[in-house]
Amino acid sequence: MSSSVSATEAANVIGTARERIDALDGQILDLVRERMAVSATVQEARIAAGGRRVHLSREMEILDRYRQRLGKPGTTLAMTLLELCRGRV
Repeated sequence: MSSSVSATEAANVIGTARERIDALDGQILDLVRERMAVSATVQEARIAAGGRRVHLSREMEILDRYRQRLGKPGTTLAMTLLELCRGRV
């Protein structure tokens, strides 16, 4: 018996998986927007208290967390998130 999958079965698996990926992407995008809003709140509070908009040691913690969980590409992802979340005040 062969372990190969028919083209129809493969197409069904791929279609279902792509639908799930699209749903996950929607959730990720919603979470990124929420993160941006929360970051803006933090920045506003920090500036109102006389602080700086960006807290570099905090950003380093975030970069390290993403790197530890996802490897080197995690650092790139974290940098992109930080860039999206800066300067929205």
